[in-house]
Amino acid sequence: MRKPVLALVAAASLSLTACGGGGDEAAAPAATTTTTTTSSSAMAMPGGDGVTGTTDVFGPGCASVPSDPSDEGSLQGMVDDPVATAASNNPLLTKLVAAVTAANLGDTLNSQEAITVFAPADPAFAELGDAKFQELANDPATLGKILQYHVVGQRYDAEGLEAAGTVKSLTGQELTIAGSGDAMTVNGAPVLCGNVPTANATVFVIGKVLTPPAA
Repeated sequence: MRKPVLALVAAASLSLTACGGGGDEAAAPAATTTTTTTSSSAMAMPGGDGVTGTTDVFGPGCASVPSDPSDEGSLQGMVDDPVATAASNNPLLTKLVAAVTAANLGDTLNSQEAITVFAPADPAFAELGDAKFQELANDPATLGKILQYHVVGQRYDAEGLEAAGTVKSLTGQELTIAGSGDAMTVNGAPVLCGNVPTANATVFVIGKVLTPPAA
């Protein structure tokens, strides 16, 4: 009678081993599925890292940017400088640079690692009138909030903005992106020259000063 009992025990042991092996095999596909999901999520992020090159710029206003690559205000000249410094060399953005200086935001913008800046061109500030501009320059707190409304704490290229549809500014308020290419707008303001690369930001020169909604 011992042999049948031993045989039964051996069979039971084989069955348990087989069950354990089945569990290991089931776990493997689960790990594969998790990896696939993570990879898909990363691929789905709009616009990737948002970094652009000088060949990616678009818009009618780009023709007004200096074309000589040795000029610090040219697209090639802006690439290596942080955004506030790069803007200070761009002839389209003299009023914006004056506003950033008045609000003491130059160092703050330059120190950011990866941002998107919607930069009003000089004619956009001109629409405010000299008196209004001076009023804001004398009120750094209010001016600072307006300027921060033009900055997004994540770096986007045009493709990423279009895919996102809305992005959150540094004030915590949303900006709405519509259209694409030369017809792209930000809160209704036309993009005059987009995908402009700087060392720490992608810049979109726009044709209007954006006003933050009332809190």
